[in-house]
Amino acid sequence: MKSEPNEFSIDDLKRVDTEPWDGIRNYQVRNMFRDNFAVGDRAFFYHSNTKEIGIVGEMEVVSEAYPDPTQFDANNSHFDPKSTTDNPRWLLVDVQFVKKFPRTITLQELKNDPAFTDLTLVKKGNRLSVMPITKQHYQQLKNLVKL
Repeated sequence: MKSEPNEFSIDDLKRVDTEPWDGIRNYQVRNMFRDNFAVGDRAFFYHSNTKEIGIVGEMEVVSEAYPDPTQFDANNSHFDPKSTTDNPRWLLVDVQFVKKFPRTITLQELKNDPAFTDLTLVKKGNRLSVMPITKQHYQQLKNLVKL
């Protein structure tokens, strides 16, 4: 799950412990929240649009998907005038801090590692802020943190 650290960082999540992952405005990601995320799932926290781009920590999904309240707030940058409380378009999940890694697993490191050539994150043209990974990639990434 990607976030720009100047907007919301792994340190911010550590400070607040639990946070709604709001502001998603992509139907594919909305559907993942609705159909694929479950309480107890783990996710990597990825910093994008920063000097050192990469995976910086881990978090846990602690809620089922529910309507993102920012879509109803006309003063919020994520407001969606086509969304109503009777028919919300956008969902979110709550995430909880698990750990900050001792180092960033950089995007360049992943691109250079043959074990990750089929990882969605390193494929050209991928702009989703949330993407699934296989259990095998999950374990390989966890092992990189231990190096």
